[in-house]
Amino acid sequence: MIKRFFKIVIVVLFITACNKKNPQKINNDIASTSSIDWSKGQQYYISQISEALSLLDTLENIGFLKKKTKPTFFMVRTAFKKGEPYAGYLSPETAHKANGPALPIYKEDSGKVIKPVGFQKLEETIYDDTANQDDFYREITTLKGLLKNLKSRVEQRPLTAKRFFIATHQQLMRLTSLSTVGFDTPVSGKSIKEITASLHSLDDVYSLTIKNSIKSKDASLDALFVDNIRKATTFVDANTNFVQFDRYTFIRDYLNPIVRNWVSIRKASNLWDGKTRAHIYNFDAPTFFEKDSFQVDYFLDLNDNNASKEKIELGKKLFFDKDLSATGNVSCATCHAPEKAYTDGLKVSIGNQGSRLKRNSPTLLNSLFQKNFFWDGRAGTIQSQINSVFNNKEEFATSVHRFSENIIEKDTSYVGLYKKAYGKIPTSNRETIRAISVYLSTLQSFDSKFDRNIRGEEDTYTASEKDGFNLFAGKALCATCHFIPLTNGTVPPFFTETEREVIGVPETKANKKWDNDLGYYWVFEEELHRGMFKTPSIRNVALTAPYMHNGIYDSLEEVIDFYNKGGGAGLGFDIPHQTLPFDNLNLSPQEIKDLVAFMKTLTDNNFSRN
Repeated sequence: MIKRFFKIVIVVLFITACNKKNPQKINNDIASTSSIDWSKGQQYYISQISEALSLLDTLENIGFLKKKTKPTFFMVRTAFKKGEPYAGYLSPETAHKANGPALPIYKEDSGKVIKPVGFQKLEETIYDDTANQDDFYREITTLKGLLKNLKSRVEQRPLTAKRFFIATHQQLMRLTSLSTVGFDTPVSGKSIKEITASLHSLDDVYSLTIKNSIKSKDASLDALFVDNIRKATTFVDANTNFVQFDRYTFIRDYLNPIVRNWVSIRKASNLWDGKTRAHIYNFDAPTFFEKDSFQVDYFLDLNDNNASKEKIELGKKLFFDKDLSATGNVSCATCHAPEKAYTDGLKVSIGNQGSRLKRNSPTLLNSLFQKNFFWDGRAGTIQSQINSVFNNKEEFATSVHRFSENIIEKDTSYVGLYKKAYGKIPTSNRETIRAISVYLSTLQSFDSKFDRNIRGEEDTYTASEKDGFNLFAGKALCATCHFIPLTNGTVPPFFTETEREVIGVPETKANKKWDNDLGYYWVFEEELHRGMFKTPSIRNVALTAPYMHNGIYDSLEEVIDFYNKGGGAGLGFDIPHQTLPFDNLNLSPQEIKDLVAFMKTLTDNNFSRN
């Protein structure tokens, strides 16, 4: 009892001393954090999903192809977008079904092809005068089921500081990479208007939860955040035309400041430190276009998180070592030379016997930031991809159980390198493959002219380059597959999958015949996958010619011309499962020049630093 009394006295004296130093701050901090009612934010999200469900009932009662069908549909979408941040955070897969691309899905476990569902499929039906009325009602029923599932999850999982900050970060990424480019509403192009709904949702939940706390800690930050949301929504409301919308200005001058404010608010709140195990985002990065906006560890094997310099040094030496191959005449760098932006500059690569291989060598820069590897996407991890190269008789042709031992016999310096990196000399391929993958993770390229300008560090963009970006993210629809900011096919905001597409690449640049490379088809022999290939990154694309999986196009102009004509189907090929979201683009010669000008700004001349 006496000990307890003295403990209480000490605590009281400590608090009293602190209050004497800064009594107002202490009292304000305690009051502001203890008064946060997270249930109000949770109820807001629940109410928006409920509103979307109610409006779906209204849409169902209105019926198919009626005067109010389209306006009501977009009211449903608006309500969903306001509830999407938390619902999507809690149930990424269900949210993606509800608001993902209207493409059939192949289920690997059952071999069944599932018809597309969700908002985008319903939008297609509503905008198709020849669509089936039964499909309209069936799609509404399915969408109701998905939203009920999301609502249930939101009801069951209380909103917390950490969940709110992550969910909001993800939603800001959605705005940057999906809403601004029309991914959510590919038929109508109405996604620009929905940006306002998402920003109003953020402002609403912020006001219901942590606003008073932030205001008491940093009133100027609160005022700046609210004002930046107002400026952004005003800009959007005055510029809703999909083709004419200035995405470059919006992201740089309106959306990026909100992201910066959000990072500052999270830090000022002292409610969550932004640390979470192997998450895709660096929550301290002030925009999505920083050199460190994404965490490498999220993409690496768990055993290689926080990779040591010793592992990187070992991996780099292995990358350039021709003794890894059975013939001793090829290394990783043979097909991925640093001086050629980690490609080989050839139409298709050359094998260990000097023969031409089947496909073009893609760049390894930023290759870590994807979930499928090889052009056909057959490898699910970067380690699996490296292992396949060692096994391939036309590449390294080295037994997986002996190549580590083999290189150590030829170069004894590896003994010390392996011991420093892994504490032992390997007896199999495991450590060798891990070391190479760790080195590849250092090959990052996020400091191009585009990055520096979109971050606001410099203002050197020409009118043509700016117009090119706006075309890339707008009319040309490039960014609906090459997602900003990575510009590859790894789908934001969760980055758990990398898209594969069927675009109908020709056999030669004469554009007369569909290429006979089946792509991903060979894995399951599913017709849906015939001619399907992974969407590559276009960063440093000006340095990585020739283009496409078979290297048929020598210039960016030729590539854009292919898309401008509508891909393989536009060239007259019979491609029943082509996935391009357009028939043709109707780009003018000047627009093609502008697109090329923008893509050249994605060159990072500092990639050789690695």
